[in-house]
Amino acid sequence: MPSESSSPVSRRKLGLFGLIAGIAAVLIVVTGIRAREDAGAKLRQWTDNQAIPTVAVTLPDAKVLNATLDLPGRLEAWQRAPIYARVSGYLKSWSADIGTRVKAGQVIAEIEAPDLDQQLLQARADLASQQASAKLSEATLTRRKSLIASNFVSMQEIDERTADLSNKKAAVNSGQANVERLEALAGYKKITAPFDGVVTARDTDVGALINAGGGTGPAMFVVSDISRLRVYVNVPQSYVPAIKIGAKAVISMPEYPTRTFAATVEASSQSVDVASGTTRMQLGLDNAQGELMPGGYANVKLSLQRDAVPLHIPASALIFNQSGLRVATVGPDDRVKFKTVTIARDLGRDIELASGISPDDRVIIAPPDGLADGDEVRVAGKGSEPKKVSEK
Repeated sequence: MPSESSSPVSRRKLGLFGLIAGIAAVLIVVTGIRAREDAGAKLRQWTDNQAIPTVAVTLPDAKVLNATLDLPGRLEAWQRAPIYARVSGYLKSWSADIGTRVKAGQVIAEIEAPDLDQQLLQARADLASQQASAKLSEATLTRRKSLIASNFVSMQEIDERTADLSNKKAAVNSGQANVERLEALAGYKKITAPFDGVVTARDTDVGALINAGGGTGPAMFVVSDISRLRVYVNVPQSYVPAIKIGAKAVISMPEYPTRTFAATVEASSQSVDVASGTTRMQLGLDNAQGELMPGGYANVKLSLQRDAVPLHIPASALIFNQSGLRVATVGPDDRVKFKTVTIARDLGRDIELASGISPDDRVIIAPPDGLADGDEVRVAGKGSEPKKVSEK
């Protein structure tokens, strides 16, 4: 049996051990709670960090990737004259087929017009009759004037004879004009070339009925001057200021895959077609050797002259939605700012912009879905210089 004196000591020890155990339990609980709070804070921070998207940015490239513009064009003859008959009849003969080189004034066909020939004979006979009447009237007036002194005729009769002579002379002038008109028409029975060139079309043959005028059918012949050619090209409105009169161009043709031809911008329509939004420009092209054909397709490479250097961005940076065509940029505070842009040229992987951004804008290369204006982003590799668009 323990003694009575040892019992209080044991009780004190037991109380001390209980106190220490309680303090330890409290410390364990507090430490556990603190650890859980720290883990929760770290989890919230990690979650918040994961909610901020990481993006790669680039600066717009201000270097001119390509100072030319390729457009389709159409070749036309320097001069082209559809030839219609001036008189009606039947084609008597022709001497120039397609591809024939002709000189100005050369007869290429002849029309047989018997009706016109008869009208000319009648007009000449009428003129001879009018001339005879005028001559008789003049002789009569002269004889009447010689009898005035003997009072055989009155002044009234002299006046009447004078007026009759004037009428006869007017009739002679009218008949002469009619004869000259028919002679001029008879001259059109011979079809001649209006200028030096090539017969590029013939749509008639011997014995064909020919109707005078140009609105009743196709032209008999088409003569074209192909020593020089006109090249017509439709230039988009945004590029018109960069193409000056006198600018050089390079023409390539599908029939000459290894050759190019030099041309010069000579004229502009100075207007924009409403349907296509383009301006028609004319280029001059030397064709002294006759190698190129009017009506042919051509690829036209125009030299551009710009007052400002255009900016280029990756094609993946473009965003197109209900708000229009935009790009996402990152401001100094690492927040997104959308900017509306206008495309000048689509170069495939790169886009040339006409307006919308400045050279120091940090453009997001591939904007993630759901990105909104003002969102915070993390720039990949921040602290290093944003990469430039790769040059071509």
